[in-house]
Parts: sequence; C-alpha cells; structure tokens
Amino acid sequence: MTKDIFIGEIPIGANHSPFIIAELSGNHNQSLERALALVDTAAETGAHAIKLQTYTADTLTIDVSEGEFFISDPNSLWEGKSLYNLYKEAYTPWEWHKEIMERANKHGMLCFSTPFDDSAVDFLEELNVPAYKIASFENNHLPLLKKIAQTGKPIIMSTGISTLESLEESVKTLKENGCEELILLKCTSTYPATPDNTNISTIPHMAQLFDCHVGLSDHTLGVGVSVASIALGARVIEKHFTLDRSEGGVDAAFSMEPAEFKSLVDETERAFQGLGKVTYGILEKEKKSLTFKRSIYVVEDMKAGEVLTEENTRIIRPGLGLAPKYFDTVLGKRVNRDVKRGTALTFDLIG
Repeated sequence: MTKDIFIGEIPIGANHSPFIIAELSGNHNQSLERALALVDTAAETGAHAIKLQTYTADTLTIDVSEGEFFISDPNSLWEGKSLYNLYKEAYTPWEWHKEIMERANKHGMLCFSTPFDDSAVDFLEELNVPAYKIASFENNHLPLLKKIAQTGKPIIMSTGISTLESLEESVKTLKENGCEELILLKCTSTYPATPDNTNISTIPHMAQLFDCHVGLSDHTLGVGVSVASIALGARVIEKHFTLDRSEGGVDAAFSMEPAEFKSLVDETERAFQGLGKVTYGILEKEKKSLTFKRSIYVVEDMKAGEVLTEENTRIIRPGLGLAPKYFDTVLGKRVNRDVKRGTALTFDLIG
C-alpha cells in the first residue's frame, strides 16, 4: 500500500478521510474583501484547504486579441475575451497571497497554490506553502514540473487533457527531480464537465499504474460524481468555490456555493465512513434488531396434544421463536402443553 502523505499535519491515504480543497481561482472578482470572505465561508463548510492560482497575464500569454489568442468558441464560458484579458481578470494579486494564507491558517485550514512559472514557485517558497498543485494545462510544462519537484514539497497534479504517454513523462519528470509525495487527480478539463465524460473508473487504475495516491478535480455540477469517486479510492477532492453564482465571476458557472460545498464535505465523509471493510455476520449494534426478523409463532390458542398446522402456526415478526427454516419440520407435530396465541414456538413445546 502506498505510504501516507502529510500536507501540513493532515494525512492523505486510503485509510484517512477525504481531503477537500476549495479552489478560489478568480471568484474573488478582484476584491480582497471578497477573497477573505470566501476563505471565511469555506472554513464554515468544513473545507480542509484553500487553493489559489499564482500567475499574471504576462506570465501566461501575450497581449494579442486575435487569432488563437482570442476565444471565439460560442460554447465557451469565456467567448469574446482574449486570453490576456481573461487572465488579467482572473488572476489573484500576489500581494494578497500572504493575507489570504494567514486568514486560512487562522481557521485551521491549509492554503497553497498552483504556480504557473518559475517566478511563482520562488514567490510561493518565500511564503512556505505546504504543497503545490499542478494544473492540467501545465502538466506538460516539464521545466516548470522540474522546478516544483525540486522544492521537495508534496505535489498534487491534475491529469486533464493528457495522454497516458504524456502523463508518464510528467510523473517521471517529477520523480526524477525529487518528488516523493505525489497525488494525481482525475480531471476532465471542460467547464463545466458532465458526469458522462468524467470517467472516474480511471481512478483505481491510475493509482495502480503510477503507484500513488489519487483524487478528483471535479468540474461537474453537484456532489454526485465526487461522492462516487470516494468508493473508487479518491482521497483528495478539489472543487471551485464561490459565495454566490449569481454575482458572476470567471469560474462562477461551475463553482459550488456554500451550502453545496458543505454537502460535498459531509457526503464525501459519509461515503468514506461507509466503505468500512469486508465483513459478514451480525454486528454488535445490529443485535437489537434481531427481534424484528421473522420466526415461528403459535397464532391460535392450543390445547396440549393438538397438532401444529398452517392455520395455527405462522412465520411472523418478531424473531424470538424458531427460525423459519424449521417451519416444514414442525408442521404435523403436537404441542406438549397448552399454548396461548402469540407464543414463540420453541422445540421444548413440541412432542
């Protein structure tokens, strides 16, 4: 079994409760006050960590508003924006990071980030983040992966828009450069994703193939896919988080509101608790319920010597008489004493 990973003081592993990450992305809408409110509210939902994204528009792309630098897909949430302007709208100012992290820590939550270039890694190292997240869109950026791996911190990497061959190359790069604690997240990089294209059956295969812990970066609506993933071995769940979708924001359409996020935390924990272990037999806590199983009862007053028949004997609740499997055996036998209606039939009443 893959050894446990600790992010801060929180263990990640098959026998530990799911680690739930609230992704803030650009849902602060360029307001530090809103960003801090997101942290406060995420804490109330029970989230274990806040995740940021550390970049600037200039570290991601160039300021061009035509051709491949312009989003013209009518099915995109971001149609009509240039890449540069989208990233400028969505980025989290670097000077906010320390305050956001301190607010998260005050609530007992962890806070870390996704760096998008070397300067972001250096900046986050100065803030002593407990882990790093690698986005699906960056998992082919091998020089960046090398830089992140060399920090020696635990790494969570999303696997969206990747072939198996490219994932193998990414994982190899991380491990060859010092990454000893890796968590891979199954991810479908559509926004929002739909359950039918999420393919969470990949999760246990991924864990076995790469010999690492696994989870889900979930862009579907609702909690169903995340809850189901727990049964398949996911122990890290990342979901985008917002205060109110109606207030808009670059990722608002596929982000969870507070009540939904609390449901995510609660239901994934219930799913984990429900896994238990392979077990048969009667649990100690079930024993009280034995009386509500069926057994054989005398259902008419009988005199000593009378014969047990299908009319005066039935299989009913409660379960204090002979087991139903003896019904055919006792029919035709005689009772050895007077028996009142409602008496549990036992062998000492027969013959």
